[in-house]
Amino acid sequence: MLNMPELVIANATVVNSWGRRHAHVVVRDGKIEQVLDATNPVPAALRTIDATGQLVIPGGVDGHCHVAQVTGRFSTLDDYQTTSSAALWGGTTTIVDFGIPRDATETPLQAVRNKRRLATQSRCDVALHGSVVTWDETVPLQLEQMAAEGVRSVKLYTTNRDSTMANGDTILKVMREMVRLDGLTYIHAEHDPIIVDCTEQHAAAGAISINHLHRTRPELAEEVSVKEVLAMAEYTGAPVYFVHQTTPGAVDLVTDARHRGHEAFSETCPHYLTLDESVYRSDFPEWFACCPPMRSAKTVAALRNRLAAGVIHTVASDHSCYDLAQKRERTDDVRAMPHGLPGVETRMPVTYTAMMEMPGCRVEDFVEVFSAGPTRINAIPGKGTIAEGYDADIVIFDPDQQRAVDGAQLHMGTDFSPFDGKTLSGWPSTVISAGHVVLSDGTFHDPGPVGKFIARNGFHNHQNTVDGAAVLSNV
Repeated sequence: MLNMPELVIANATVVNSWGRRHAHVVVRDGKIEQVLDATNPVPAALRTIDATGQLVIPGGVDGHCHVAQVTGRFSTLDDYQTTSSAALWGGTTTIVDFGIPRDATETPLQAVRNKRRLATQSRCDVALHGSVVTWDETVPLQLEQMAAEGVRSVKLYTTNRDSTMANGDTILKVMREMVRLDGLTYIHAEHDPIIVDCTEQHAAAGAISINHLHRTRPELAEEVSVKEVLAMAEYTGAPVYFVHQTTPGAVDLVTDARHRGHEAFSETCPHYLTLDESVYRSDFPEWFACCPPMRSAKTVAALRNRLAAGVIHTVASDHSCYDLAQKRERTDDVRAMPHGLPGVETRMPVTYTAMMEMPGCRVEDFVEVFSAGPTRINAIPGKGTIAEGYDADIVIFDPDQQRAVDGAQLHMGTDFSPFDGKTLSGWPSTVISAGHVVLSDGTFHDPGPVGKFIARNGFHNHQNTVDGAAVLSNV
């Protein structure tokens, strides 16, 4: 008994981003000890889960979450216990949060260290991005210290004037530091002067309520900003990652830069793949207050085509946990509303359902954007693959099982979901985090605050090593 592994997942259809096999997965001490061909007898274990007829994939990695975030006068209503538990309910076993200075009195390094303290209550593993709003002579040393502590990326906003926005000089200087520190630059790309002018014109015309959000932040503003940032990235040689891209034009700009040999990446979110601007004419338009806004049905269809073509690299939730009371305070003026949607729990089924509806998409492609891609791009060790030596973060699900979203029954600490009422496939039936079964038979087994802070590798040091090793170990 003492020599038995804690867990075996038997008769599994194991799906990694690069292929699948019928196998038994052996788990010991929080790691995957063996992946055995299913023609072998099922090894003895303290616990065996029969995964016949189900898919077994790596636990999800959500590279874009906002936990306990303070922006202006609004604070999200979650904490790490809530959001990490909701992540596990949704098949995500690692979240990457942001240390964003709440105001001018908090430095980038202080913001990161504050999030690290809060993250000690997490139920799943956590990594962090930093953020810089204003450049000064202390920033290079702060970024160096953050990198030494395993925070190897920095987010910069090109909009949100007088709040989180960084000017062009700051962006360029941070990119140079990221090159020096082997890091990755994250960008929220929307052209601030266009957005400010467009919003002011709509306000003057009396068209500034939530029903008009999509008109105040045009597609052009996103694409112009992506083009400008790519020029700075190519000039400095900095790898760059664009969060929540909503238009095919923005994705195409990144694709073109990659064809020129630059390291650039596109992320989108489940809501941009499945919802369009008609939601702002619905009975509850405040459910969909986010920036960038939803786009036209034509744009959504083209964005989905880019995902199916493999030129979108990750799908992240951009989880922001406000409730309807906060959303409804100022539906008359989008400038005064909190923007952001809860989504860490629904990322898996929304993305899986959307992708399986697209001709040519495979489960392997879903695993790539849900887990393997965000792991590799963010240089997170030990995640994103079911292979010997990797963390035992594993999701089991029945691809044919469907369930309707009930926002009131979700676990994200808010009272709505933008996907309420939608019938989705790809809900996890069993979730294993660090070798522990935390979800099974519709019951959450709270592991307590066991989530680890994950120190990330250097961007270039990490690339082209993890996936190759995983493939070789499964041949």
